[in-house]
Amino acid sequence: MAETFRAIIADKQDGKMVASIREIGLGDLPDEDVLVDVAYSTINYKDGLAVSGAAPICQVTPLTCGIDLAGTVVESRDPAFKPGDRVLVNGYGLSERHHGGYSQKQRLKGEWLVRVPESMSLEETMAIGTAGYTSMLCVLALQDAGVTPDQGPVLVTGAAGGVGSIAVSLLAGLGYEVHASTGRVDE
Repeated sequence: MAETFRAIIADKQDGKMVASIREIGLGDLPDEDVLVDVAYSTINYKDGLAVSGAAPICQVTPLTCGIDLAGTVVESRDPAFKPGDRVLVNGYGLSERHHGGYSQKQRLKGEWLVRVPESMSLEETMAIGTAGYTSMLCVLALQDAGVTPDQGPVLVTGAAGGVGSIAVSLLAGLGYEVHASTGRVDE
């Protein structure tokens, strides 16, 4: 009997987006370079929009949800990766145009993968997740533009969300005076 595993799949049924847990096999995965045994993914706002159908996130269906993942390489046709390598991926249209991280196994393009540093666990990479990665890119962009803490406060909009809340923490930790703004009346 072929190996099966679980995945959360979004699909249209009667014109509505529906997400369900399904048993799938390796033959159901895309024909990409690297097979990863997925250990962790995150739940992002975008994932909620995708599975609820509140926004047209899934551009193809059926589609495995999850905009990121961390795991261990099981097999690889990409010479840059070998079985046992710990990797992560975020972006690249996962959960939009390409199958994502809400699967116990996933096949991905090798060029999308990033090796997980020895100093980090797979769990830690997804604790930071796509929101943390995006926040740090924003902080680095400010620093690259020459914005320093002594130049005055930095306004973070959407400060109650994933990216915004992490940006507030990162900037404050770097000595910036942070002014946080949110559209959520109760936060």
